[in-house]
Parts: sequence; structure tokens; C-alpha cells
Amino acid sequence: QVRLVESGGGLVQPGGSLRLSCEASGTIFSNKRMGWYRQAPGKQRELIAAITSGGTTNYADSVKGRFTISRDNAKNTVYLQMNSLEPEDTAVYYCNDVSWPSRWGQGTQVTVSS
Repeated sequence: QVRLVESGGGLVQPGGSLRLSCEASGTIFSNKRMGWYRQAPGKQRELIAAITSGGTTNYADSVKGRFTISRDNAKNTVYLQMNSLEPEDTAVYYCNDVSWPSRWGQGTQVTVSS
């Protein structure tokens, strides 16, 4: 059974940085296109960054130039480096297989506030 565990969230001031991690287990991680999603209060979950098995990345316009997705297949882990954080980035962040989503993990809360 696939298990996704996100971590690294927290409270940060505007302009600050955080690095999120997502460890996957129970699946062949290396051949999956993985994505980071977020869900802000009262809004739908949205895909904000994705990375293919070969390392090709793409981003939503809202985070392009500020966020960087990466992966370590040896550790079954995908990362999201978030810089220049804005209050609008406040949300619960999740990872998942973009093509064949598994059961969602618990997510990690990111709060950007002064």
C-alpha cells in the first residue's frame, strides 16, 4: 500500500524560505511523475509543481521562479524548496503521483505571516 509522508512545513515570515520533503513507500517511486499540490482554506487543491522520472520540471505560474521541485530516487523522496514566500502561499501542502494519484497523505501546513 502506498504511503506518502510530507514534512517540513511551519510558520515563516514573508520573504522567507522553507524546504518541504515527501517520502513515498510501498511503490516504485523512481518511475513516477511526482507533484506537489497545495490547498488553501476555502479553495480546491491545486498542482503547483511536478517532476518527471527523468527530472523534467514544470510549475504553476503562481510559484514559477520562487519554488523548485527536486527528487532523490534513492531515498524515495521528493522535495520542494520554497523561496520568497508570500502570505498567499499559506496552505496545506501535499505530494502525490501526478498520473495515478494514491491516497493522500496528511500534508504539511505552511503559514506565511508576519
